Amino acid sequence: MIIYPDIEIQEGRCVSLSQGGFGEPVVYDIAPGDAARNFQRAGAKWLHMVDIDGLFQGGRHNADLICEIIGNADIPVQVAGGIRTIDAVHWWLDHGAQRVVLGTAAVMDQNLVMEACARYPERIVVSVDAHKGYVMIEGWRTQTAFTALELARHFEQAGVAAIIYTDIDRYGNLPDSSFAATAEMGTELSVPMISTGTVNILDDVSTLKYLPNISGVIIGRALFNEVFTLEEAIEIAS
Repeated sequence: MIIYPDIEIQEGRCVSLSQGGFGEPVVYDIAPGDAARNFQRAGAKWLHMVDIDGLFQGGRHNADLICEIIGNADIPVQVAGGIRTIDAVHWWLDHGAQRVVLGTAAVMDQNLVMEACARYPERIVVSVDAHKGYVMIEGWRTQTAFTALELARHFEQAGVAAIIYTDIDRYGNLPDSSFAATAEMGTELSVPMISTGTVNILDDVSTLKYLPNISGVIIGRALFNEVFTLEEAIEIAS
């Protein structure tokens, strides 16, 4: 299982958003480039980077900074946030991203996923964010009529390289949250699953390791808050 350190960038700063962006972000006192270098030194095999301004507004808002990190990285980088057209997909892949992540755009324009997968095999990842079983879009502000599983199956057939599954209930640490939804997604799908929003403590990494078909986990807050180290997470995951 691969650990993907998550670097979320808003206005050039490393941040962590709560509940999809409601309320003030937590801002970390480290530059994104320094965070990326630290993660690489700690043994990261991938970086997951999110343009938060792009996520909410569309377009590329922190692209220069992200491209600088990509250029300095010795490991592949997966980029998300504001990628809503085939031209945007091409731009990021042409500027060094190994994979791009489609979220809201994938739900709103499923033909985009089909076209992107056909043009760029094994380089397109789709993010499915779910609350109480239903897919949420637009920064978790809008609930769709799709269940997470039915939408993920559709993307699986399109040929995505992986599906990122966010259990929003688990992310919010709700009292009745569990790993059940993540386990169901892993069991029902054959495409590699990347879990996010599920890790609060180191034991969560251990739990995910033994769930079916979980190829990776994205971790941000716990690493930036120094709940545990990346080295510790990698040791358990491997």
